[in-house]
Amino acid sequence: MTLREDAIEREDGSRGIYSVIDKPDFALVLPLENDGFHLVEEYRYPLRARRWQFPQGGFPQGVTGTPEELATAELVEETGFTAATWARLGYLNTAHGITNQCFHVFLATDLTPGEPHRELTEQDMRQRWFPRTEVERMIREGVITDDSSLAAYLLFTMRVHK
Repeated sequence: MTLREDAIEREDGSRGIYSVIDKPDFALVLPLENDGFHLVEEYRYPLRARRWQFPQGGFPQGVTGTPEELATAELVEETGFTAATWARLGYLNTAHGITNQCFHVFLATDLTPGEPHRELTEQDMRQRWFPRTEVERMIREGVITDDSSLAAYLLFTMRVHK
């Protein structure tokens, strides 16, 4: 991740500085099983709170691969699950006013459990399966507040299960 400040000229000719965070893309996975989802919860330092979300993340520094490889790795890393069936749901911007980072959204089904292989920063992560109705309640009540998870769930409802 890098932070840069670009000298810009606006449409009216005025000049200014635009701060941009350059950060690699990440993958987000919706692990679907029995009309419910496996979510992960972890402490988010900037918020000083724990939050539920769909498994997501990027390659470690120096590692590259396809979005599909990244999604597969993140699912195993955070939940231990492997998926026999994958569907690509979309490609979205994160906070496009401050970063060029985007994310790939995948639906994972036909899950086989295994042991998670979490990173050091994820050692406090919890995982739990929730029925879809409970996930929707958590969204309505502000329990799930991760913007990427909410956008991914919208793609899921629009493209897979209307």
